[in-house]
Amino acid sequence: MITKINHVGIAVNNIDESLKLYTEVLGLKLEGIEVVADQKAKTAIIPVGESKIELIQSTDQEGTIAKFIESRGEGIHHIALEVSNIKEALKTVASKGITLIDEKPRKGVENTNIAFLHPRGTGRVLIEFVES
Repeated sequence: MITKINHVGIAVNNIDESLKLYTEVLGLKLEGIEVVADQKAKTAIIPVGESKIELIQSTDQEGTIAKFIESRGEGIHHIALEVSNIKEALKTVASKGITLIDEKPRKGVENTNIAFLHPRGTGRVLIEFVES
């Protein structure tokens, strides 16, 4: 079911400023920046081996990232696990009592299918399933 850690999502106030640490200091390469309109977010993808860092900036004061930063500050927002079959993965965890934020997959960054599990059932960690 789970094949690897796809990425770690980090909520930031300003992608351009945050990118400096990863590109100028750590020497990593920016793969691309993408706006995901329905999620009210702008993302920057930074590959690290087989996984990625995803910087996420809100594009709307009412967006979930803006609200997250307002209540918790900048920092790790979620961990994304790559799955081979997202519909089956959701069905499996739901059958084991995990509350789903997304009962059906939706489109994510880099033309992926994504779905989130509710943190109240995952040890207070927001987990995202990603299917490429």
